[in-house]
Amino acid sequence: MSDSTPFAMRLVHLDLKGAPPKVSYLSKVFPLFRALGANGLLVEYEDMFPYEGPLRLLRAKHAYSPSEIKEILRLARMNELEVVPLVQTFGHMEFVLKHLAFAHLREVASFPNTLNPHEAESLALVGAMIDQVLEQHPGTRRLHIGCDEVYYLGEGEASRQWLQQEQNSKVKLCLSHIRAVASHVLTWHPCTTPLVWDDMLRDMPQDQLTASGVPELVEPVLWDYAADLDVHGKVLLMHKYQECGFQRLWAASAYKGATGPSQALPPVEHHLRNHECWLQVAGGGPAGLLQGIVLTGWQRHDHFSVLCELLPVGVPSLAACLQLLLHGGFSEDVKSRVENILGVSSVETASPVSEGASSFPGSDILSLVTHFSLHLRSSVDALLERNRYVTGWFGPYHRRRKLIHPVMVQHIQPEALSLLARWSPLVRELEAALHQAFYPDAVEEWLEENVLPSVQRLQVLLQDLSEAAANTNPPAGPSWDTCQDP
Repeated sequence: MSDSTPFAMRLVHLDLKGAPPKVSYLSKVFPLFRALGANGLLVEYEDMFPYEGPLRLLRAKHAYSPSEIKEILRLARMNELEVVPLVQTFGHMEFVLKHLAFAHLREVASFPNTLNPHEAESLALVGAMIDQVLEQHPGTRRLHIGCDEVYYLGEGEASRQWLQQEQNSKVKLCLSHIRAVASHVLTWHPCTTPLVWDDMLRDMPQDQLTASGVPELVEPVLWDYAADLDVHGKVLLMHKYQECGFQRLWAASAYKGATGPSQALPPVEHHLRNHECWLQVAGGGPAGLLQGIVLTGWQRHDHFSVLCELLPVGVPSLAACLQLLLHGGFSEDVKSRVENILGVSSVETASPVSEGASSFPGSDILSLVTHFSLHLRSSVDALLERNRYVTGWFGPYHRRRKLIHPVMVQHIQPEALSLLARWSPLVRELEAALHQAFYPDAVEEWLEENVLPSVQRLQVLLQDLSEAAANTNPPAGPSWDTCQDP
């Protein structure tokens, strides 16, 4: 195991399009990022940036203020973390194109994800976004301009007409927009280098990519989040990009958010294997070509999808992955280092996450989210779907008609009340912990998606039970307490 890493830059991705952390929480985790081996941040602001003028409508309800942006940058400098802003300029433009004022700039009128590259107003729009972001980031060396997953490109009416001309193609259309955006950055901000995600470039013919001029303008970020990514294929892709004229490349792995749109707990072993593969790619590729690696931590798969793993929940995975990159593997010694830095009793890689004690910022959220994720739904399911009294005497037919044998109330109600009493204080505790790190809308969303459905199933059961019991008049006959349990 080596204590040197082929990745000189190690950027932690902050995906702010979902559950953006409060600045007060960032002030606590930036020192931890640095202690774990990060030396940069890729900050995907999306609607959390304080856009002004006609772009002001892009702001989320709790968007950072200009003073908060300054504070984030100050905190990053204090912790020797280089900030690379990310501005989407082609695909993943939902946060812009969902607004009526910009809907006419969609590539396909029905879908707000991709920008129409034929409109001069489109370039003016992304140019204004870039200028405002860089104005708030003086001296930044790099800007990520996105350009990934440009779905439906070429399917708009203007594109279809343009593609009818023999010399035109979707490849040319894509490259021309990337070239235009990168040229804007380099013309107006000549000290800032544009980075782009590489997925739209991978399968392009080498001669067209070379002739486009794009390799002289941008640095591609090769992303792959698979646990068994094709190492040889990635090495060949690096050689292809080098032959096309790209002077510098980046890698992008994932420490959370890449294994499912509604994932609550990161599969740490999956992410460790992903980083092990990237070390192999770095070792097999052209020397000096890779500048660094972005450890992505997606918070939503797109602007409209649900939340995946919250940042505090992903910290142990991030810690393990950063330390693996620094030391060339995840030995027992490295595992112990991670546990010491985080103040955790154990970092579990095979199981979802340890429920043991920990002391890093947000560890209370990790503990509670883990407990809820592993036990809440299963405990409610056990009562509602496997309890013989519920399934046998108070199924859907009886619940709708509020019918129940009175003795069954005594068998069902105490257990349901006990279960609700067990979870209710934990819900309040989790809600309070989440409010320490996140804004109210994020807290509300996470609870509604992950906690309230199960709690409400319990509450509805108790309500139905109460109404059924009130509707039941015991018939004449033997005393109920002489009945035997079924």
